[in-house]
This record gives sequence, structure tokens and C-alpha cells, in this order.
Amino acid sequence: MAESPRFQSIPADQMTDQQKAVVEKLLSSPRGAVRGPFAALLRNPALADRIMQVGDIIRFDNSMPAQLREMAILMIARFWSAKYEWHAHGKIGLELGLSAEIVDAIAYAKRPANMNPDQTLVYNFVSELLIEKDISDASYQAALERFGEKVIIDLLATAGYFCFVSLVLNAVRMPIPEGGLVLPSLS
Repeated sequence: MAESPRFQSIPADQMTDQQKAVVEKLLSSPRGAVRGPFAALLRNPALADRIMQVGDIIRFDNSMPAQLREMAILMIARFWSAKYEWHAHGKIGLELGLSAEIVDAIAYAKRPANMNPDQTLVYNFVSELLIEKDISDASYQAALERFGEKVIIDLLATAGYFCFVSLVLNAVRMPIPEGGLVLPSLS
């Protein structure tokens, strides 16, 4: 049986003016909806607004190639067992051409086979960041030489932002929609 979400959507007639302003920004942004962590974050509309701004830069104005960004997000979702995040970004990753083989390997916390060199760099970088809480000099240097400093900052920001989002979504028990992409259990 699925758990109920801890935060329900706030009916429009019960929202404060500040909450309504954030909702309007969400609706007019590339997101086009109030989804993910925002139904809960609206309890603190100033925070929701700033998180939306950071998220918009990371999602829609990121110097990383989109497919690599989505691969990193999936690795974060798997690390935190973030079911909703997996559902949302698994679909995006596949739509952007990330192979089902790579998505499946990440789903089962396995190192994907047949990654191209850029995917390998991102996989190594994010894996070390999550598991070792640091990045080896070799992985950092390889990423720096291939991508440059701006992409490294965007990769770090992507990892940090989606760790935050994953924790919020897990804590508020955001359900995935019926028929959504399911993150397999590792236990």
C-alpha cells in the first residue's frame, strides 16, 4: 500500500498572496506546474521562491549537456532512493537519449557498461562525491580538462540541489503517479 503524502496541495482560496505569487511564477516558468517538492515548500513561500530560482538555473540554464545532467540526477535519486525524483528524471533522461541500459544499471546501483567517455567522467565524479564525500585529484583533473570550471560548478550545483530535492521528496512522501517509472528496491 502506498504511503500518503505528508503535505497536500494548498487550495488556491487558502493561499496567502506570497504563496499565490510563487505559484504564478512556477506556472509561468519552464516547469509549467506546481510539482515535485513545491507543494510542500509553499509552506515557506520565500524558500520555495528561492529554491525555484536555483532549480531553474540548474534545470534550464546549466552548462552541462542535458543528457549528462540527467545522468547525474539519476545517480542522486538512486543514492537517496528518491522514488519521485527517479520517476521524473528517468523519463527525461530516456527522452534525451540516455540509454535504457545505463538507466537500468543506475537503478540497481551498478556501474553502467558501455558508457561513452563523457558519461564515464560524470559517473566517476558523482560516484566519488556521493560515496567518498570528495573527488579524487584524477577524477577532478579529468573533468576539468574535458569540461572546464563552469561545468564542474554546474555539476556540483546539480548534485547539491538534487540531494536537497530528493530529501524533501522522501520526507514528504511524494507519491509517483499511477503508471510512473518505478525505482526498484535494493533490499
